[in-house]
Amino acid sequence: MDFASLIGIISGFALIVSAILLGGNASTFINVPGMMIVFGGTIAATLLTFPLKDIITAFKSAAFVFGTNKQRPEQLIQTMLQLTQLSRRKGLLALSEVKTNSPFLKRACNLIADASDEQMIRHVLRTEINSMKARHFNVQDVFKKMATYAPAFGMLGTLIGLIQMLSTLDDPSTIGPSMAVALLTTFYGSLLATVIFIPIAGKLKSRT
Repeated sequence: MDFASLIGIISGFALIVSAILLGGNASTFINVPGMMIVFGGTIAATLLTFPLKDIITAFKSAAFVFGTNKQRPEQLIQTMLQLTQLSRRKGLLALSEVKTNSPFLKRACNLIADASDEQMIRHVLRTEINSMKARHFNVQDVFKKMATYAPAFGMLGTLIGLIQMLSTLDDPSTIGPSMAVALLTTFYGSLLATVIFIPIAGKLKSRT
């Protein structure tokens, strides 16, 4: 469990909710039409931008934000040192029998054991790294785009609320509540972008 991510998201929501409760009635921050515009609009725009399988993969990958990093650099360095000692004692062919949880390292050992050319090994492994980065970038891009869409739909909801408010200017008592409802959609969009989507994209990028 990555406690930094857990503490971050809990403390972020806790501080916002506390500020709302200290400032007055929390029910004033609940507006179903505004939620429909922001949540529904963001999902709709994301579905229009990306294939469904990429979106499903992105939401599944979001779980990695709260997981621990399984690969530690110091452990990999120690493994590499052990491989050099093994190749000196038993020859390069012995590397094909190495047991490892890293598919990347296993592929490298197999290429070396097959007496592949150094440039070929570099090319194959670099291609695999670039492919991994591309897959991870697609996942990160889903959340980055959602972080862009959410505030935009929040502003769209605000404009809808202002239009509805202006249509009832003959009743001054409705101006205040209507303005509050109009601004709530901007609040929802900013909340989703700054507390959820952008942090998730950033954490996934750091994991890559």
